[in-house]
Amino acid sequence: MEIVFLAFILMLSIFLGFELINKVPATLHTPLMSGSNAISGITLVGALTSAGAEHAVLSTILGTIAVTMATINVIGGYMVTDRMLAMFKKKGSAK
Repeated sequence: MEIVFLAFILMLSIFLGFELINKVPATLHTPLMSGSNAISGITLVGALTSAGAEHAVLSTILGTIAVTMATINVIGGYMVTDRMLAMFKKKGSAK
């Protein structure tokens, strides 16, 4: 019964996230991306804790994968944010 409950929560969060992202106007994308990067940084700290804990080998492997994915997410988020901010700069201003 617990797996059904967890699957329901997963499907509900996917639907809710999809609907929320589609409703965000383009002008709010950059501030929301910055907030998302902060949350991903917290996820990275949790993944580092999981990978570095002396638990079973599977926990360490999953923690290492989580560190890799969270790092890619943070770096990609900052790259997208930087690119979006560059679109709002005037053509003659220095970077």
